[in-house]
Amino acid sequence: MFKSLNLPINSVSFGQVSTALLRKFYEAGLSPNLFTIGQVDLSSQKQDKDFVAWIQDCVNKAGKKHSRDVPIFKLWHIMQSLESFSKEQVLFTFYELDQPTELELNILTNNKKVCVSSNYTKQVFETFGLSNVQYIPLFFDKSNFNKTSKEYHPERIVFNIAGKFEHRKHHTKAIRTWLNRYGNNNEYFLQCAIYNPHLKPEDNQKIINEITQGKQFFNINFLSRMEQNQAYNDFLNSGDIIIGASGAEGWGLPEFQSVCLGKHAVIMNAHSYKDWANKDNACLFEPNSKVPAYDNMFFKQGQEINQGNIFDFSPDNLIDACERAVQRVKDQKENTKGLELQEKFSLDFFYENIKSLYASL
Repeated sequence: MFKSLNLPINSVSFGQVSTALLRKFYEAGLSPNLFTIGQVDLSSQKQDKDFVAWIQDCVNKAGKKHSRDVPIFKLWHIMQSLESFSKEQVLFTFYELDQPTELELNILTNNKKVCVSSNYTKQVFETFGLSNVQYIPLFFDKSNFNKTSKEYHPERIVFNIAGKFEHRKHHTKAIRTWLNRYGNNNEYFLQCAIYNPHLKPEDNQKIINEITQGKQFFNINFLSRMEQNQAYNDFLNSGDIIIGASGAEGWGLPEFQSVCLGKHAVIMNAHSYKDWANKDNACLFEPNSKVPAYDNMFFKQGQEINQGNIFDFSPDNLIDACERAVQRVKDQKENTKGLELQEKFSLDFFYENIKSLYASL
């Protein structure tokens, strides 16, 4: 198995994947050399002193034991992945667009292997000439997410929409579409967990005001940042239907985790969503075009990274899928086909894929 790792261990999505993988190493009694990216922050997760101490031991010995002749496994953005502690690096990265730049392609080419969690991304990279790409799907994190027995809003059908606010995720369009159909209707409620920690609090509030266009709706709630995974687990459990209208994702963790918890789903039939969402576990709606990804915040036209397009959709198609999802909730509140994803995409399955990759080097 990998003897050396270069991972972020914090509260963002990269860190959640890293921490889950480290737990498997820990449970298996392994002791890899660990080079962390940024500060170690496990404050959002369940506290385990022995696990934290094991991580620190792996970090402390890394500089003393690691050899550049040993391949290293790195989980990180493309842009910072030309740098490596080893002569050969396996990179696990997330890419959402469709026009990798010369810089991005050169960085990817200089990695021994590039792992992605999206078949769509794999196809994009291969179209641009890369031959070192492998698809490895992500997993349900049962250490942090589980079904609860609470009753949240039994009198209404609750929709959730999640992910930090970005143009790429179509939050504004999806929420406005939902409000045009269900706004100020007592039977329905929309919860939005779209707070973006990379923006100032006042900028997040400005976004909310722009989304609702100054109109008042009693059946929508914008949630603040949730610091603990336990609180986020409660949010996921409190909905009946998760909306996944993003134009580009590397996996779509909030939507995926919700479906794994037995929630019904409205999912665009595009990009990485297609790797786990199907007509049995979700109400799919088709994209109708592609549009530029640029938002002048996270994606800026003309830069040497993050260039290309995202999928777009018709509001009518989204509402049609919402109506079908509502009927599924009325017919059977629990999405039993969604629950099956917990086993199909387990952490053990992810771990075995990583082990097989290492054995093939």
